[in-house]
Amino acid sequence: MFAALLLLGCSNGGSTPSDAGAGTGGGKTGGGGSGAGGGAPATGGGAALGGSGGAAAGGSSAAGTSGTGGAGGKATGGASGAGGKATGGASGAGGKATGGASGTGGSGDGGAALPGWVLTWSDEFDGPDGSAADGTKWAYDTGGGGWGNNELEYYTSGTANAVVTGGNLVITATTTNAAMYTCSYPSNGPCGYTSARLKTQGEFTQQYGRFEARIQIPEGQGLWPAFWMLGADIDATNVGWPKCGEIDIMENIGSQPSVNHGSLHLPTSGTTNDAQLTGMYMLPGNAKLGDGFHTYAVEWSASAIKFYVDDNLYETQTPSTATGRDWEFNQPFFIILNVAVGGNFPGPPSSSTTFPQTMKVDWVRVYQASDGG
Repeated sequence: MFAALLLLGCSNGGSTPSDAGAGTGGGKTGGGGSGAGGGAPATGGGAALGGSGGAAAGGSSAAGTSGTGGAGGKATGGASGAGGKATGGASGAGGKATGGASGTGGSGDGGAALPGWVLTWSDEFDGPDGSAADGTKWAYDTGGGGWGNNELEYYTSGTANAVVTGGNLVITATTTNAAMYTCSYPSNGPCGYTSARLKTQGEFTQQYGRFEARIQIPEGQGLWPAFWMLGADIDATNVGWPKCGEIDIMENIGSQPSVNHGSLHLPTSGTTNDAQLTGMYMLPGNAKLGDGFHTYAVEWSASAIKFYVDDNLYETQTPSTATGRDWEFNQPFFIILNVAVGGNFPGPPSSSTTFPQTMKVDWVRVYQASDGG
């Protein structure tokens, strides 16, 4: 999300500094809307709109990744597309990644064989209904301090707002029992909303590879779901955000139900000021992202970061598109999933926004290139 995090996090899509106070890994920064104005339009793969900060170069959508299963079904022998979970033939399943882009602290457990890639880590969320996210893979950011973006929710741990149900991780933003928590933003008083923010910090990081998740997002003004990553050195002395770098793979705001924002956050050269690069992907026919599951991915190498929705390439960022910025994407990153309520980017909920709202995550998978690149 606009990652917020001065203290511990980075922003997703926005231009404000990150949350100076909450949890490790921080939150998305609020501020100017990502994808506004100026960049060259993205080419290739779907109705992509150019964003500010850099040209989104494109090619055709990635080939050979769609599974054979239909919606809700399981794809066999190939990588799942927008359909269902893929079973069988997982390259590297159960083994730790090796080589220069190796993942740390995790092993593959399921997932799909994807041509050209080796699975290094995944979570299929196949635990018992009512169980918490796997504690060997995920930790929690907790608190209600605005997260650097003037967000309105309190993030909880355990199963209060994030629970495994029906093979999905379900993150719920709600008003129920919110007043039992104290939020320091906007004032030291009862909170209006609760939600959850999970991260792999301390459990899994990886430098380079394909990072993807199949997600159905919530809908409504003031909601801000995200699937994103922060540099693992965020807590190191003299690093913080945005020097740690931030990659926003999926970021949506309720006022734009058809649009995914794909963004990078990095500093203006020689400063600690955020200078984002961003692009947008719009579903054809103004269909709503929240009406079904979609697969959001980046393919990240030393030379480029490419953004995909349902295997449609809509944005490419490189060190050369980052003119005047410090390229901070040559180190391991960790993954974050969350649903924010309010904040500088989406604005507050309106009278039309209903609660509870849920984000359903079918799976998260991480690969490294089979050639080690």
